[in-house]
Amino acid sequence: MSGGYGCRLFCWNGVYDALAPESEPYSLPAPFPQWPKGKGFATGIISLGEIEVVKINDFESVWSCRPLSKKAKGAAFYKPVRTPDGFFCLGHYSQTNDQPLHGFVLAAREVRAQKAKGDNSSSTQSQSSALAEPVDYTLVWCTDEWGGERHHGCGYFWLPIPPEGYRAVGYIVSEKPDKPSLKEVRCVRADLTETCEKHGTILDLESRSVESPFQVSKMRPCDRGMLGKGVSVGTFFCTSYLNSTKEVDIACLKNLESTLHAMPTLEQVHALIKHYGPTIFFHPNEKYLPSSVPWFFKNGAMLYKKGEVQGMPIDSKGSVLPGGGSNDGEYWINLPSDDSRDTVICGNLESAELYVHVKPALGGTFTDIVMWVFCPFNGPATIKLGMVNISLNRIGQHVGDWEHFTLRVSNFTGELWSIYFSQHSGGEWVDVNDLEFIEGNKAVVYSSKSGHASFPHPGCYLQGMLGIGVRNDAARSKFFVDSSVNYKIIAAEYLADENFTEPPWLQFMGEWGPTITYDSRSEIEKIVSHLPFFIRFSVETIFEKLPNELYGEEGPTGPKEKNNWIGDERS
Repeated sequence: MSGGYGCRLFCWNGVYDALAPESEPYSLPAPFPQWPKGKGFATGIISLGEIEVVKINDFESVWSCRPLSKKAKGAAFYKPVRTPDGFFCLGHYSQTNDQPLHGFVLAAREVRAQKAKGDNSSSTQSQSSALAEPVDYTLVWCTDEWGGERHHGCGYFWLPIPPEGYRAVGYIVSEKPDKPSLKEVRCVRADLTETCEKHGTILDLESRSVESPFQVSKMRPCDRGMLGKGVSVGTFFCTSYLNSTKEVDIACLKNLESTLHAMPTLEQVHALIKHYGPTIFFHPNEKYLPSSVPWFFKNGAMLYKKGEVQGMPIDSKGSVLPGGGSNDGEYWINLPSDDSRDTVICGNLESAELYVHVKPALGGTFTDIVMWVFCPFNGPATIKLGMVNISLNRIGQHVGDWEHFTLRVSNFTGELWSIYFSQHSGGEWVDVNDLEFIEGNKAVVYSSKSGHASFPHPGCYLQGMLGIGVRNDAARSKFFVDSSVNYKIIAAEYLADENFTEPPWLQFMGEWGPTITYDSRSEIEKIVSHLPFFIRFSVETIFEKLPNELYGEEGPTGPKEKNNWIGDERS
């Protein structure tokens, strides 16, 4: 990547300064190993059917701006460089410039042309070609159009105009007002693309005279999850008053290669987990630790059926559990009713293991390694009211707690790209450059006290607002599980040839705890009644926005009944 400095842009609401050095490229703390040999995983090239793609993360800076205000974020725009012979640029890359440079764009080549003639020239394009040059460009925004004498600029943003039957999949940024060469970028035949959507803002410049004159957003496929064919190109979307439409006018790619040849083999999956498996730290005051599922069953967990008083013991494999279908409320699991109940509630750290589901992501260009942790019990919540903390008696507690986090690994190289931290009814993707590592490329996952939500850093995370809400306290302690060692792969649907057998308990779609109804509202009202009158309404409003799981004791369903089993993570 070339270094250097950009131009200086003054906007109406403050100064955007591009005279600062560019972000340095990010790399993982340690090199990753030579992965075991397999099929197409970590070979650098992925076939999507009629085209092959490579991941480019070598960039040359084109234009950037940085706000002098500490509250706003600037952005940098990059042109991919060192594209392999025969591959063509599909668009440029952008990210906020308050982070190390860490991103990619895909470059593509047509498989048929490559195999037939070895001719990578695009001087002649047919309607049936997978890739085609644009017929022209539309100027989306430029710093010259910002107006007045208060600034000068050197950034020009161009949308390729595709031939009929083709789609643009990225924008081009230049430093000069001249239109880029038509050979600068390629468009993709429409049937080889999928729709995409905006996801997260990169840059938002506003002025007094024009509402949102220029916005830049990240892009992701609309069709995501285990069965999704959409492939992220790594490019960005932008809109301005010059093209006032806010509809997404670019596409992503579609993987039409049904074999998913770039997914890792079972041996490679084990290698990935051993290299990247995070260590999960539980809070020093955690009372409700995890256990293995077999330990939970062997120590007295019972299966109950609707209408029957007596429960049934569960064998260590869960073979007696009804499997398949959906959660119809007919069956549920409960703690033992004898004196061992208090022991089981506290879990058993020595037996604890992570249950791994491996699945394709983003059209098979990434692998999601979903790691599930089981705790026999979820403890009650603690409410923070400014400087006061109130431990609730029952609100938030339930039998059985399934939580997870997800490692997203690039199938081009085997590089860990990001981790999803599940947090109650939602969660967040965290880029590798914002992770905490404990050893080599093994990240740290913090499990919050009592509720077991996962977080990337220690601290108190509040579900609420204005200093009022449910506490999620996370910290290191002597209570931890190393997922690179203590894990078991329970599902990998794409590995059908491996004769992979899922454990019987995974097929149980009922609840891993009983549903108990109690008057949680009365406990909330007791808290509110002791507050000063002038903040009661605000507190009640915040409580109404808290997760529904806090307002009843209801055991969760197992991993396979969750939306993210087949779908993408919520973010």
